[in-house]
Amino acid sequence: MNGVVKFNLGIIKSPLRVKLWVGMLLAANLAPPLLFLDHIEAQVVLLSLVGSLGLMSALTGLSGFTRLVGAGHAPWIPLLAWLWMRLDQLPAGDALGVWIRALILVNTISLLLDGIDAFRYLAGDREEVVLNLS
Repeated sequence: MNGVVKFNLGIIKSPLRVKLWVGMLLAANLAPPLLFLDHIEAQVVLLSLVGSLGLMSALTGLSGFTRLVGAGHAPWIPLLAWLWMRLDQLPAGDALGVWIRALILVNTISLLLDGIDAFRYLAGDREEVVLNLS
């Protein structure tokens, strides 16, 4: 089965708490960038999101919908470092500055959860986390 299709089916068939988390990540990484598209930060966030979605689909195609899928957020590591270094140029009271700070928080939490999942995968927990996707 195609990795893109299997990845999307995995999200659709995930428990509600996972769907809500994914929805929040999409809301933070997709909606505000469209509002701030004239800012380089928004453009880079969108590029990072597209890269992450592609990588997660590829990982799903290779290993199934396993704990390794979260490693697809790897493009967020340099993104977050770059955004962190730009905070002094983004006023905290400005809408763009508020969004960037919230994005850093949400994506950092996601990376921590992804790290736990990657560790579990490397430790041998390689079963698909959502079953019956084919």
